[in-house]
Amino acid sequence: MSSLRTDDDTWDIATSVGTTAVMVAAARAAETLRDDALIRDPFAQVLVAGAGSGVWEKMLDPEVGAQVAETDAEVAAIFEHMGNYQAVRTHYFDEYFRAAAEAGIRQVVILAAGLDSRAYRLPWPDGTVVYEIDQPKVLEYKAARLAEHGAGPSAQRVEVAVDLRVDWPKALREAGFDASAPTAWLAEGLLMYLPADAQDRLFELVTELSAPGSQVSVETVGVQAEERREQMRERFERIRAQMGVEETVDVAELMYNDPDRADVAEWLDAHGWQSSAVTSQQEMRRLGRWVLPPEFSDDSGFSSFVIARKG
Repeated sequence: MSSLRTDDDTWDIATSVGTTAVMVAAARAAETLRDDALIRDPFAQVLVAGAGSGVWEKMLDPEVGAQVAETDAEVAAIFEHMGNYQAVRTHYFDEYFRAAAEAGIRQVVILAAGLDSRAYRLPWPDGTVVYEIDQPKVLEYKAARLAEHGAGPSAQRVEVAVDLRVDWPKALREAGFDASAPTAWLAEGLLMYLPADAQDRLFELVTELSAPGSQVSVETVGVQAEERREQMRERFERIRAQMGVEETVDVAELMYNDPDRADVAEWLDAHGWQSSAVTSQQEMRRLGRWVLPPEFSDDSGFSSFVIARKG
């Protein structure tokens, strides 16, 4: 369980869970610079640049990987894996939204949107409305930062500034959401920050709000042994100290490593959805981005990507 979280904690882009949004944006920015990039996000660098100093600066430094490899080759591989994972994850959900749009869905809800830029960078069909739900300060930062650089959304973007632990369905409806229209939902980079019971409640509400023909796509949570988590934390701490990276929030401590968490695909199948899932390992191998040695192939420690349709 997380030791840094409380029932009423909040954050902006520079604190707590908010910092993870910057790190994810940094990963997208780094991927965009690659010749063989899986995704292109022209807004990621802008979003990162306004967030101040942090570990994300090292993520954008092409020399860091080589420096880490000199000290710990395995950790260097893990760093590379982390960047590859973000690229593959982003690519997977980009394709999900493209397929949903082709299927005629014109209402999108991104849960815990963070610094997600899909409302700006994906080619949405005319009439698409993208609802972004997140903490007020996070949404404010993103909109202001992109507006400063002349960026406008490619769909109708609607901010729903509310914490997912309160009555967010009410706020979503008040923002114009139509529960009678099919919706494409996304829960990416979210479930690991929720305890098991909150995850169940989230999908209960999504189900209640979803008309027939709706879709939902989800990044699930892998469960790692505490001993392994602690070993990796110690190794990353040594690297951080060696490279002179200022200590920030321990991301692992923000997450809920809950072994009793429901299997998302099974839960959805039992509640009126028809789901399919692919492991992140499978997707990373399919796209040529798997770099970890065989001993890291433990299925339980990695996430899966789920897509489900409500009949």
